[in-house]
Amino acid sequence: MKTEAVRGHLDGLLLAVLEPGPLHGYAIITAVQERSGGALELRTGTVYPALKRLERLGLLAGDWQSTGERRRRCYTLTDAGRRTLAEERTAWREFTEAIGAVLDTPARPARIRPAT
Repeated sequence: MKTEAVRGHLDGLLLAVLEPGPLHGYAIITAVQERSGGALELRTGTVYPALKRLERLGLLAGDWQSTGERRRRCYTLTDAGRRTLAEERTAWREFTEAIGAVLDTPARPARIRPAT
């Protein structure tokens, strides 16, 4: 799927995969890919700046964790992040209903008015 199609929904996607619990950046990318059945492949250059932005906005809390000699930044949803995720879901449902109403409804043939 094209990256452009995901742009407007990236925040919601990231918040959604963090809903069950904390994850580090690469695990977030993997979770999006797995939950989308492989249709969405996010790039690290897109995800990491978005995570930092969401953290600055107070929607995520991040902390450093060590696994062996490696340090990873793990992210967790904040209460504000959970509220924002709920809003994102509502907006997504409204959007898909509106688009579906147009795309899924067959067009009616135009009526031709008789000349007078």
